[in-house]
Amino acid sequence: MDVINHTTKNSELLEKLLKTNLLPLAFIGDSVHTLFVREYCLEMYDGKMENYHTEAAKYCKAQSQARVLKELLPTLSEEESEIVRRGRNAKPKHSAKNASQSDYSYATAFEVLIGYLYLKNDNTRLKEILEYSVKI
Repeated sequence: MDVINHTTKNSELLEKLLKTNLLPLAFIGDSVHTLFVREYCLEMYDGKMENYHTEAAKYCKAQSQARVLKELLPTLSEEESEIVRRGRNAKPKHSAKNASQSDYSYATAFEVLIGYLYLKNDNTRLKEILEYSVKI
């Protein structure tokens, strides 16, 4: 990947996705959040591999992501709130195995927000939300 054009490519991709389907933002947002959580677990817990996975899963499951987003809602900017609204209204072709439809919808919206902030290169806000997601 060309690091110099990374920001330009992200911006172009974000523009395209905002005009069409937001679910790919959830796809990238899930990856960004999972990587952050895994790094957090490696720093916070000294243990076996299965313990890392167990700890990380607590933060990455739909119920946890839904709870984080619900608590964040009053702090979101108008722009972020609109992205979340659209993310909640997106209709994925599958449903969660271990979560209610409501939690799954909020979790998808959380991942859309993370993907949006990542592709927008709003690293300050992205870091705030990611750090908050492991504090509650």
